[in-house]
Amino acid sequence: MTAPTPTATADPAGRFAALAALDPDEVVTHSLVRDIPLPSGRTLALLTLDNGRDHTRPSTLGPATLIELAETLDRLAARAAAGEIDAVGITGTRFILAAGADLSKVGQIPDRQTGRQMAELGHLALGKLAELGVPSFCFINGLALGGGVEIGLNSTYRTIDASVPAFALPEVFLGIIPGWGGAWLLPNLIGIENALEVVISNPLKNNRMLKAPKVLELGIVDAMFPPANFLEDSLKWADGVLGGTIAVKRPHQPGRLERAIKWDIAVGVAEKTLRSRIGTVPKSPYRALELLRAARNTDKATGFAAEDEALADLISGDQFRASIYAFNLTQKRAKRPAGAPDRQLARPVTKVGVLGAGLMASQFALLFLRRLQVPVVITDLDQARVDRGLEHIRGEVDALLAKGRIDADEAGRLRSLISGTVDKADFADCDWVIEAVFEELAVKQQVFAEIEKHIAPDAILATNTSSLSVERIGSQLAHPERLVGFHFFNPVAVMPLIEVVRTEQTTDEALSTAMLTAAALKKTAVITRDTPGFVVNRVLAKVLGEAMHAVEQGTPVETVVEAQKPFGLPMDPFVLLELVGLTVGAHVLETHHAAFPDRFFDSAALRELAELGRIYEKDAKGRVKGLDPAAATIIRKHVPRGAKGYSAEELRLRFEDGLADEVHRMLSDDQVVAAPEDIDLSLIMGAGYPFQMGGLTPYLDRVGASERAFGDTFHHPPIRGVA
Repeated sequence: MTAPTPTATADPAGRFAALAALDPDEVVTHSLVRDIPLPSGRTLALLTLDNGRDHTRPSTLGPATLIELAETLDRLAARAAAGEIDAVGITGTRFILAAGADLSKVGQIPDRQTGRQMAELGHLALGKLAELGVPSFCFINGLALGGGVEIGLNSTYRTIDASVPAFALPEVFLGIIPGWGGAWLLPNLIGIENALEVVISNPLKNNRMLKAPKVLELGIVDAMFPPANFLEDSLKWADGVLGGTIAVKRPHQPGRLERAIKWDIAVGVAEKTLRSRIGTVPKSPYRALELLRAARNTDKATGFAAEDEALADLISGDQFRASIYAFNLTQKRAKRPAGAPDRQLARPVTKVGVLGAGLMASQFALLFLRRLQVPVVITDLDQARVDRGLEHIRGEVDALLAKGRIDADEAGRLRSLISGTVDKADFADCDWVIEAVFEELAVKQQVFAEIEKHIAPDAILATNTSSLSVERIGSQLAHPERLVGFHFFNPVAVMPLIEVVRTEQTTDEALSTAMLTAAALKKTAVITRDTPGFVVNRVLAKVLGEAMHAVEQGTPVETVVEAQKPFGLPMDPFVLLELVGLTVGAHVLETHHAAFPDRFFDSAALRELAELGRIYEKDAKGRVKGLDPAAATIIRKHVPRGAKGYSAEELRLRFEDGLADEVHRMLSDDQVVAAPEDIDLSLIMGAGYPFQMGGLTPYLDRVGASERAFGDTFHHPPIRGVA
């Protein structure tokens, strides 16, 4: 029998009573036990995790749940010692094993020690699966996340239902680490490279989930069975394992060579990759990396103790609280957008028209085709442009088919639904028409004026403008009340945000249609007022304007990059400018400077850099080597004589205080959105602002920028840890 971990106790209810008291309303997942006679005559005690709810409320592992589980496993260990049972199985109900720890009361954790108790209780309860005196089997019948996965890892053997759609250790995504055994058990089960993929890489790829076949391929489970008879097949398999007729092989379990040579190399490569991709601000990926590295040559008790310390540090820190805030934004607020009118007011969209046939328009058309499955018609200035657009869209459909993303039937259906024309009369039966033409007011006004002659009076018009006034775009329309802003972010298929812009004239019917259309496209929609830059571009204009102003005052580019590192942004301002396009960036700055000349900088240097087409010099693989010499010459030309620039600390404060002031104005003066939460949701989903920072406003509160800028905080109380 495996020795108990240092956290073991004979009285979990007494030791962890204070922890359980934090959540007196916990939806307890009960441990229900029944004996199963196996074909061989052996007896397996089957423990079923059941919270008494349906699949819409997955089983979670809160303090009371874990205490009950620990006590139940103690009783089963006693029965095993008495010879009453030969094995223990654990499974879930209604297509769910467990969705991990119950984090609903995380904001009530008062100190680091309480956070540490959460780690200890998880280790205590789940660790007992390896201390029963008989083999334990985990039958993964459905969704398994975090602690749900660690239930399996602490068991002796594991099977999985072939239809399981979501299996993951998402903790790093949430600012913590797999702290109930996952960081030590997994690499010692499937090897370091596979463990790095599951623990670190997948969470940082938008929390990628594994499906059952991949779980089996990685060696996390020992067998996979079809869903129709999953439990029965698993029980027969367990009986074979107990009787020795089935030998369990672990193909990826690390051997001596991997531990001696491969392990540290893999961790070193992973660390280097992390630093280049996400910087060093996020804490959880690096703590997870430390634990995975140490798992090479430590015993289980030492590994679990290290997990306790890491989880205590992270769960009581700023980034975990901010991550939970961000998680709630993306999972809850995103589904109940502030200011959304009654869904019943929305018009059905049975045909879509796209004004334009260029790259952006083609992306729109493909997205509407795939998500709405309705006819889509595109148009442009001449048939040649239309034909190129159709060719691009059909090529994308072919690529999806080749990758197995769609089948042949769907590919044929999508091809049949797309058409192109230069005759605007073909838009007559469109319910929804969106423009994707050049970002110039007169051009957008013209295309809408032309199309309005052909469409029904109640058809909805949408503009994808990123910086122009939606109201001015619609000022030449006979029915401007049916126009909404519908601002996508590039690349359209990937970025999840749409800013839905309401003018003073936009009807509830038009707005409701836009919101339901965004949902049908599987996008997150945030309603904004018709103000310059809406949300995302206004914040970006502040950051990019400050960055360009700094270099025009003689601040080295490297210092500007250093100054914004504490924000944890996915790229520095100059890489971002090159990504969005220097011409677009210059236009955004000009637009905001014109609207708010006292707060937003124009940049003559950026206009010249746009003509050059680059800021950084790059190698053949596109990696930044440094400031391009020609770009450096342009920048120097715009630095006034005697200008000394800013230090990194001075510039960091300018970034922070300027953003705090601008966001406060967006909320209090311009009422661009309903609340700070909508600012953060927009920046997380539309601009890649870090999840572990909570977007922007929690960070500004934590560093004191809010108090400095307007004498208050965005959140009451501020979103910060207790460490």
